[in-house]
Amino acid sequence: MKKYKPTSPGRRGMTGISYRDVLTVSKPYKPLTRGVNRSVGRNSDGRITTRHKGGGHKRVWREISFKYDKREVEATISTVEYDPNRSGFISLVTYKDGEKRYILLPQSMKVGDTIVASAEAKVKIGNALPLNKMPVGTFVYNVEIKPDSGAKIARSAGNYAEVIANDGGFVHLKMPSSEIRKVSEKAWATVGEVSNEEHRLVNIGKAGRARWMGRRPTVRGSAMNPVDHPHGGGEGHAGRGRRRAISKWGKPTGKGQKSRTPKKYSNQLIVKRRKVGKKR
Repeated sequence: MKKYKPTSPGRRGMTGISYRDVLTVSKPYKPLTRGVNRSVGRNSDGRITTRHKGGGHKRVWREISFKYDKREVEATISTVEYDPNRSGFISLVTYKDGEKRYILLPQSMKVGDTIVASAEAKVKIGNALPLNKMPVGTFVYNVEIKPDSGAKIARSAGNYAEVIANDGGFVHLKMPSSEIRKVSEKAWATVGEVSNEEHRLVNIGKAGRARWMGRRPTVRGSAMNPVDHPHGGGEGHAGRGRRRAISKWGKPTGKGQKSRTPKKYSNQLIVKRRKVGKKR
């Protein structure tokens, strides 16, 4: 972590990642980039559908390979790079046949290390295998939900899922949220944890830095009028006047409340619900 001298109130306590100690190049590999227009919380009519989004620095999109369709070909890590569109670091890998791709970089891997996606690969950090080839206790990331669908689970900085059982065509994974979920044993995943585990320790420090990241201000419901929010109104620092916190639209929110859709399609795959609240 990098700390700053308190030259201003915003600078006091601000922290950041020491990118200079980790990254090997400053510019992305151009053939794997493209421009992108971010929705910044608006729909096709330009109306706000998600609050607190907007502005932010212009970004270049890196095409990350989340599909495990390049198998049995060894690849070498060529770079460690920053990606403004995600919290983990990425890496440009060069395959033996000459093709280059971007992947999510696992922790502890560096330039020159080799990886491979193969059903017969060794269970070592960076290698990709089907979940039924993973021993119990293995940490995995970039996990597919369905075979050949592309990685969807455990992709942000420092995250991983843990293999805890293999039963009846499914592998039981303990998710970063503490939920235990069944995933098809034929789905693929990568061994290890996502890089940049210090991301969660960053103190943004000032409002302007949040705006660079595309985060607009969040107003507390209790600071609003009753017409604008269920928590609004009252004199001084009034309580919310109800047992459970709810959103502007009356939905349960915050403080460990359950908000999962009761009839969600994947409920049958949940072995154990995530722990919620302060005791988690």
